[in-house]
Amino acid sequence: MQTLVEKPKEQLKRNKLVIICSKGSLDMAYPPLMLATTAAAMGMQVDLYFTFWGMNMITKKTIDSLKIPPVGNPALPMPNILGMLPGMSSMVTSMMKKNMKKIKMPSIREMIATAKEGGVKFHACSPSMNMMGLQKEDLISEVDDIIGAATYLELASEDAITLFI
Repeated sequence: MQTLVEKPKEQLKRNKLVIICSKGSLDMAYPPLMLATTAAAMGMQVDLYFTFWGMNMITKKTIDSLKIPPVGNPALPMPNILGMLPGMSSMVTSMMKKNMKKIKMPSIREMIATAKEGGVKFHACSPSMNMMGLQKEDLISEVDDIIGAATYLELASEDAITLFI
């Protein structure tokens, strides 16, 4: 007996992506930037909201020194206890950067430049800045503005795909 499957009704296509960037490690900087550049290339409006440790991605002092935390990272091919040894973060970060260079993966700064060229908006979280003692001058030039939770919620409530990374 043949079963007929009804086609789903036409769904509203969302043309806006809003991502909360809350992690400040090298391995967690790439996912939101990859999604942002891809969505922008697809014609979507994209907003990135940097909060807590995600501020490291847009702070002049820390952007070029993002590392991979080996402790608690189940994807690393070594026993977790080894990640606690001094120098392991630098070693793992160096290995990853070497592999990224080998496959010609763009740097975080290159990804940010590509995102900006594509129209992606960068928003810094004002409460996080206050907590970390950061000023606007501490941020990279690509940051569009400094906003709080209410403004973020306005951005996210406008029929957007929202992600927390």
